[in-house]
Amino acid sequence: MSLSHGQLASLRQHCSGEILSDPAQCLAYGYDNSKQQAMPDAVVLAEDTAGIAALATWCSHNKVPLTVRGAGTNTVGATVPLRGGVVLSLERMNRILEFSPENQYLRCQAGTRNGDVQARAEQAGLFWPPDPTSSGFSSVGGNLGCNAGGPRAVKYGTCRDNVLGLTAVTGDGRIIETGCRTTKGVVGYDLTRLLVGSEGSLAIITEATLLLRALAPARWSIRAAYATVEGAAQAVSAMMAQPVRPCALEFMDATAVRLVRENAGIALPAQTQALLLIDIDGDSARLAEDAAALQRSGARPDCLDWLVAEDPVRSKDLWQARKALSPCLRALAPQKINEDVVVPVSRLPELMQRLQAISERFALPIVNFGHAGNGNVHVNILADFSKPAEREAVAPCLDAVFDCVLELGGTLSGEHGVGLAKRDFVAREVSPDALDLMHQIKRVFDPAGILNPDKTLPSI
Repeated sequence: MSLSHGQLASLRQHCSGEILSDPAQCLAYGYDNSKQQAMPDAVVLAEDTAGIAALATWCSHNKVPLTVRGAGTNTVGATVPLRGGVVLSLERMNRILEFSPENQYLRCQAGTRNGDVQARAEQAGLFWPPDPTSSGFSSVGGNLGCNAGGPRAVKYGTCRDNVLGLTAVTGDGRIIETGCRTTKGVVGYDLTRLLVGSEGSLAIITEATLLLRALAPARWSIRAAYATVEGAAQAVSAMMAQPVRPCALEFMDATAVRLVRENAGIALPAQTQALLLIDIDGDSARLAEDAAALQRSGARPDCLDWLVAEDPVRSKDLWQARKALSPCLRALAPQKINEDVVVPVSRLPELMQRLQAISERFALPIVNFGHAGNGNVHVNILADFSKPAEREAVAPCLDAVFDCVLELGGTLSGEHGVGLAKRDFVAREVSPDALDLMHQIKRVFDPAGILNPDKTLPSI
């Protein structure tokens, strides 16, 4: 849609915060890291919850689409304003409102950067577990919107496991408080967990009370090299079946290993076809025993190397292979398709085998890496869209990947969200009756259907 001059004047009259309507200013708010783009008619730079409530009320009354935006780092098009309308930016709502180290929580506005939360918490020996790759600049609200996790999720959980309560604004302008400030609480329905991961389609999260954890006294890193992808995947399954829980367990397949070896000069055993990067944390006196337990469970005839780093400098060296991978992939395939699927950890070996077969069937390179400790694998399809044959093969290849994941008892998105990119695949995973209930819930929170339309749920 396109806002008329009269509607823009009415918007300025009824809503607080700076309002941008110049196309040159609005352009930057029309795209995110998915590389999709649409032009909003106006951008509101909100400053408080009351102002957002007034904006939602106005948009609901005037049937104007309203898309909330954090830092725009998401990769599934969740913040692209497909129908124009208003983009609500939370970039100015970036204050830490309350910090209670003794109760291990921090309350902040939704536009606060994840990195700023971590810096404040660390001053008291605490941290907030969600640590996506974009944690230095992504916002807390954006992390909550897609239920972000990151490497630490294998031990400490995702956003849903680390938020106590929210302040949010519904699609018709109601301000609601969910949850509490304690780690136990069962009064009423759990609206907090419902809103986390809903990608701004039910309500606009404006403030969050985050559950913090104590930083471990020590942290060691391990890099294990394997001669086969299957051997590494079997090692992951074995490690996750024993008592020692890593705080990160990352996987890189053969193509990923080749890329970092050739383009980043990472020194690895010559026959390496897969890497595991593992972090363990806890009491320093116990870590040697924990590392040995993991090595026993990860032992395979094709394990070529097992390096342990006990200090931060050496740890950084071991993780360099993982850090170098994303730049290598961007340089090799700027238009790569990146899907973050999840399967039960015990099915990882089979997933790796089937993805290799899919790659060969469609003649498209597939690079797999990610958070193997909880079965979350980033499947990167490297297609050259300038070649018609490769461009046409992408859709059926992706189709086959999703079929494989669901057949293995998995899910189509682990932490990137659904947004626009996966919306049309949701009905493969969610039953018609469950989808119908989800649409009913959407109508309760957002009667006029203005919040982030065309995202998250397929139409029925």
